[in-house]
Amino acid sequence: MQSVLRIFITAMILFSLQDSFAVVDSTTLNSSNITGLVTLNRTTTYKMKGFNYVKNGGKIVIPEGTVIKGDFISKGTLIIERGGIIYANGTANNPIVFTSDRPAGSRAAGDWGGVIILGRSGINTSTGVDSAEIEGFGPGLGPIYGGQPRIDTDSSGCFRYVRIEFPGVNLTGISGNEINGLTMGGVGSRTVIEYVQVSYSGDDSYEWFGGTVNPNHLIAYKGLDDDWDCDNGFRGRVQFCLSIRDKDIADVSSSNGFEIDNNNDSPSNTNGPRTRPFFSNMTVIGPYATTGTVVNPLFQRGGHLRRNMQACIYNSLIMGWRVGIRFDGANVCNDANSGTVQLRTNIFSGNLTLADQTGGTVTPNPTSFINTWNTSYTNNSDVMLNNPFNIYPDPAGNDLNYWMPMGGSPAASGADFTNPNLAGFQSVSYRGAFGTSGNWTANWAVFNPNAYTIPVPSDFNITVIPEAFLNTSTNQLNSSDTVTVYLRQTSNPFNIVDQAKAVLNVTNYTGTFIFNNAPSGTYYLQVKHRNSIETWSKSGGQPFTQGSVNSYNFTSSAAQAFGSNQILRAGKYCMYSGDVDQDGLVELNDASITENDIFNFAAGYIRSDVNGDGIVDLDDASFIDNNGLNFISVIRP
Repeated sequence: MQSVLRIFITAMILFSLQDSFAVVDSTTLNSSNITGLVTLNRTTTYKMKGFNYVKNGGKIVIPEGTVIKGDFISKGTLIIERGGIIYANGTANNPIVFTSDRPAGSRAAGDWGGVIILGRSGINTSTGVDSAEIEGFGPGLGPIYGGQPRIDTDSSGCFRYVRIEFPGVNLTGISGNEINGLTMGGVGSRTVIEYVQVSYSGDDSYEWFGGTVNPNHLIAYKGLDDDWDCDNGFRGRVQFCLSIRDKDIADVSSSNGFEIDNNNDSPSNTNGPRTRPFFSNMTVIGPYATTGTVVNPLFQRGGHLRRNMQACIYNSLIMGWRVGIRFDGANVCNDANSGTVQLRTNIFSGNLTLADQTGGTVTPNPTSFINTWNTSYTNNSDVMLNNPFNIYPDPAGNDLNYWMPMGGSPAASGADFTNPNLAGFQSVSYRGAFGTSGNWTANWAVFNPNAYTIPVPSDFNITVIPEAFLNTSTNQLNSSDTVTVYLRQTSNPFNIVDQAKAVLNVTNYTGTFIFNNAPSGTYYLQVKHRNSIETWSKSGGQPFTQGSVNSYNFTSSAAQAFGSNQILRAGKYCMYSGDVDQDGLVELNDASITENDIFNFAAGYIRSDVNGDGIVDLDDASFIDNNGLNFISVIRP
């Protein structure tokens, strides 16, 4: 019995220390004022404390895979001020993660502040001045957005493939001073914001205060208040976005999908620039899986259009709300009647009331107005998405197709991009955020952020040369190319523990591979390249330390590869080239593919370009012939 208890206690200790291998930095983002260049290290986990400002002229660079944990006690928050730059350029395989510093199972909405990006693009206010304090800090305390000179093409940098989990804390303890998951104030059109997920925000998931930024591929998951909140003259173009609500989580201010205002001086104020965003291909999932679902009574509308805004929504799905759309105010109703406010080629389904109005009259009535320009269904099942309400409990996995249309779905077709307002949008045939193929949430998005183990990014610098790519005259590769490396267990059946892709440097033949999931241990490295023989590392495996920078060089000796399965070329050991069809050996089929491409004068990034010079010719065929004659094939443990 004692040994069983000892094993249980040991397991619990190991679970509690699951992130302990990460190097933790609690000083770089500790109430800091960044005025120069600060570059974070992706193999370091950062604990963000207090308010951290990137000031005018300052720049923060956040590499792919970096993890930043917001401190609960000090309400960690990152603020990019006007003139400051954030360069957070994650990838689908290695997103940047802002999350709670609490352990798995204990994370909750409002665990930390959030991310605020501010710029100089035009805004409006109820008083008519052209700048304002961003909300959340209290009067006289908030940083400024907008102002003169007005720069609608302003750039605050790049924010790509980023997850923001459990943000949205009240910063001051005074009601109304909550901040959002991602707050954008006066952000200009040259700022790149795409592939961002905000999960369990304690206020709105996204809020735009003026500005002209054009985001795409956004996810709002189980936020407390609104998903897509627009104010103070926001005029961006937003496409391919998904929002999902939990039927039990709603805000005292009432929760909506879209909440779109001009400013807070309704009904008389029409200060410009007016709030006039264009949305297309939005999938806005409300709390009502069916009209009989019991939900939090604070849930309200798929879209609340009010306070003299002039927004337009196209090619989108608005599903499962108490009211699909509310037209609020005489000017909003009049602008809908005149065609200034447009809702076109959308699908509405499963809404208890399709549309209503207050303070004005939509002609002939809200329901008829919606049905004139859009498609409506009584039941969400009529839209034929795969499984859009399967979110209880939070689903594991990061390759979910729940919100994609099935074959025959009305959402799989019917989009229309002929409207002049949609100039510059990507034209697709489907309505909503997804077609029947091409799930853009795959790999980087996470839908169970409370339960999952936060990754500990670990670099592995691997030096390897595809034989034919090596130019013996220059000692460089003919071109850089992508290689995939798998970390495999060292005992049969050699299961994959983690995998990563990287591009080889043409000069030093090295790629930096980021592994997020593998614990410290010993692994075989399995290297795959588009037209080379798969190559494994030497017998016994290679030590790997999580949270550190690891290195391995295949080129120094034939014995660095399992079975010494490499070829010496210009003093360097290389992977054998010529496995064009990737079946594990160099043989007649590889030669046949290459010869056909030579005959057809093929060029570009294709598998038969064995030496990577951009064309398929006799040089490529010669490597295949030589290695084929020597019966070259993969050698595995």
